Amino acid sequence: MQPPTGQPPPGKRWHTREDSGIRLDASMRWWHDDEPILHPKVIELFNASLVQDEAGRYQLRIGNDWCFVQVDGAAYEVRTVDVTPDERVSVRLSDRTAEALDPATLHLDPEGVLSCRVKQGQARARFSRDAQYQLGQLLEEGEGGTLVLCAGQRKVPVPVALDALAPS
Repeated sequence: MQPPTGQPPPGKRWHTREDSGIRLDASMRWWHDDEPILHPKVIELFNASLVQDEAGRYQLRIGNDWCFVQVDGAAYEVRTVDVTPDERVSVRLSDRTAEALDPATLHLDPEGVLSCRVKQGQARARFSRDAQYQLGQLLEEGEGGTLVLCAGQRKVPVPVALDALAPS
């Protein structure tokens, strides 16, 4: 039996720009209607196409097409940490952009994963394991169990306590 004209097939639903069924979970995995998106080229396209609108909602923008997406945690992943020639720390993100790291925005979650604010402080980025290791190579112990980010001669305090990084 055919469904009525204009209705989705049984067990399916129509997707709209406002309700796309696309979600980026807290572990940086993409989903569509609670099914994981596994194709690497689709994942890369989604990562590169994620933007935030003026109201703070996340969208996928691909060419002239767009839809809203649900972002459960960080919207971006820090893939690489670099020290620039002027001794600043830069992060490269999953959307293929790079920007200066604001060390004051570093945060350690209960699972021991670092995140920071990006996109002029409007979004959160979660560090990949490799990027967290790279950043760790730039950290030194400061006075009183504090951490200091060292890039060349520059030393900037970070708001993460040294004991928070110790394995439990």
